[in-house]
Amino acid sequence: MLGLGDKPAAPAATGLIKDGTEATFMADVIDASREVPVIVDFWATWCGPCKTLGPALEAAVTAAKGKVRMVKIDVDQNQAIAAQMRIQSIPTVYAFFQGQPVDGFQGALPPSEVKKFVDKLAAMAGDGGLADALAAAEEMLEQGALADAMETFAAILGEEPENAAAYAGIARAHLAAGNLDQAEAFLSAAPAALAKAKEVEAAKAQLELAKQAANAGPEADLRAAVQADPNNHQARFDLAVALNAAGKVEEAVDELLELFRRDREWNDGAARAQLFTIFDALKPQDPIVLKGRRRLSSMIFA
Repeated sequence: MLGLGDKPAAPAATGLIKDGTEATFMADVIDASREVPVIVDFWATWCGPCKTLGPALEAAVTAAKGKVRMVKIDVDQNQAIAAQMRIQSIPTVYAFFQGQPVDGFQGALPPSEVKKFVDKLAAMAGDGGLADALAAAEEMLEQGALADAMETFAAILGEEPENAAAYAGIARAHLAAGNLDQAEAFLSAAPAALAKAKEVEAAKAQLELAKQAANAGPEADLRAAVQADPNNHQARFDLAVALNAAGKVEEAVDELLELFRRDREWNDGAARAQLFTIFDALKPQDPIVLKGRRRLSSMIFA
């Protein structure tokens, strides 16, 4: 439990909730409010009511699924902006939209009133919040906040059950956590409307690569085997798997292209199939994908 002198835990560094400063106020609040309403929570470490209001605001903002954002300003660390905003007591909350203050209140409110305040602001944003929520969830995933990412993806699905990006996002969060069985079960249970979506197909490709990575051989030994016998196709294929597992994706593609060049029919076209799995797992405009597809096409049609 927090003592009176303790600072509440910082919010996850997402696009929805962040700590702000005088230096970032213009970008985080004024500029950002031209897209969706932004709530500014002025607080301090010694403020008892702030410890109640802050988490209630964060919960309501998260539940709004990207239609509202929140910036937390510590008044002791940012006295100039507090003075400019004429903060007389804390907690004080302002809401901005289209660059202007549109609402606000002082003192702690019960969670039900906080939710009403946030819901009213969310209504101003219309239906454009899901894209912001997806972007925020992707950022959480990239930063390793897997539980937060999964929760946000799930909230998006609650709002839009056939959102393929959110469905695939949950699977990718399982993959990032090393939960391959859960990811596989989730992808296998994808509704028919989502099963063939490009985002879900990409997650399936990432799952396949993750399963291969779990059984990848030692890179050095495989590299030595290929150098000793360039026509050892199995060793070259296994080397590509090991390279991809180590994050050396471009090198893995190079080895598979070389294998395809040497024997495109080896193991029922395994090199080509593995290349497509890697391409599917990456973003379509990834330079590795664009270059690799061009090189593969030139070999196929040569």
